[in-house]
Amino acid sequence: MTLKEIVSAILSGDATSTDFAALGIPESYRGGVIRKEDAGMFEGVDSAAKDPRKSLRVEDVPTPLPGPGEALVAVMASSVNYNTVWSSIFEPLPTFAFLERYGRLSELAKRHDLPYHVLGSDLAGVVLRTGPGVNAWKPGDRVVAHCLSVELESAEGHGDTMLDPEQRIWGFETNFGGLAELALVKSNQLMPKPKHLSWEEAAAPGLVNSTAYRQLVSRNGAGMKQGDNVLIWGASGGLGSYATQLALAGGANPICVVSSARKAEVCRSMGAEAIIDRSAEGYRFWQDERTQDPREWKRFGKRIRELTGGEDVDIVFEHPGRETFGASVYVTRKGGTIVTCASTSGYRHEYDNRYLWMSLKRIVGSHFANYREAWEANRLVAKGRIHPTLSKVYRLEETGQAAYDVHRNLHQGKVGVLCLAPEGGLGVVDEELRAKHIDAINRFRVTED
Repeated sequence: MTLKEIVSAILSGDATSTDFAALGIPESYRGGVIRKEDAGMFEGVDSAAKDPRKSLRVEDVPTPLPGPGEALVAVMASSVNYNTVWSSIFEPLPTFAFLERYGRLSELAKRHDLPYHVLGSDLAGVVLRTGPGVNAWKPGDRVVAHCLSVELESAEGHGDTMLDPEQRIWGFETNFGGLAELALVKSNQLMPKPKHLSWEEAAAPGLVNSTAYRQLVSRNGAGMKQGDNVLIWGASGGLGSYATQLALAGGANPICVVSSARKAEVCRSMGAEAIIDRSAEGYRFWQDERTQDPREWKRFGKRIRELTGGEDVDIVFEHPGRETFGASVYVTRKGGTIVTCASTSGYRHEYDNRYLWMSLKRIVGSHFANYREAWEANRLVAKGRIHPTLSKVYRLEETGQAAYDVHRNLHQGKVGVLCLAPEGGLGVVDEELRAKHIDAINRFRVTED
């Protein structure tokens, strides 16, 4: 009954911090989990054929209570990211190795080393409890969470928290993630929930929007400026859709690469004009598994120049990896930047180094975002400058299917998951701001089949 009481308090809209603090904490909750005993279930199976629906289950698990600097959050909604897919198919290695390593750090971290892993690196919800030393947040606060978990006990992390030697991604390299009814986070992961968005909309931007912000806008990434030509792979996808918005909001010119006419229309609806449908134009950057085709790089570069008035791209927003990286290095202008993360088509990149070294290009590795970058990215969402790209929403018990859809690229934008929220559309406070941006908020849902 306790979870029902928590949901009732949240839905009432008038429960105070004292009311939330008085609510009991359930001994267990439902979460989307993978199990250590299943880590070998896909051995010998090709990556594309691995099925997250077989490994990712929704089960009851014991509730962890917050320790120093932590918060327990009632999760109204979450979303699926590629790290959820990787975790569910146990690639590039089972995540239990991450949990074991973290567990050796301290008695507090030892709680994460379990035979099950609650996944999920996004959430929107309400704070239920805070541990000792937490002053900025209290029970009843409506929050979203970014996924950077660090200890900040080393000097290396104080200039850029992503450089902390104990930096981890919550819900991927730590336990008690957001695809669940409850979640445990460090309190410095919390940020204010955008008031004009529903729970599921607010949960969608977190990981991908912050990742795109660091990769594209931040000085730690490409340092995009007004007028830059920015090549964005998968420009209507979960990550690329935020890169496209950030480029447009920052006065740059996105060259959007997509794989279908429908996805091209989504990019146009965001305001992009330069679009390449790589399927319709038949680009094949690999002749076979081992051999790339430089003639296709040249044909691709020629097409880009047709769209930019003869200019090469200043920045390439790279995340497919192996399939596209050779072309990305080739088409970047002299002195330009290829900024890379994720490698969803393969981690082993191959490119012709002559086009990098002789043209003074840079390859910048980028991974999620530091605290300040995540906060700035969320601030843009809260101000209505960047919008969620939510296309479809599943129930918590359908988490495996949601991960399957992302794995098979059957989705567009982001895929959301309702956790404690009984239905979609709840949690909106600022109706005036919402009405101003409603078309943009619903842009990706409108295009859903």
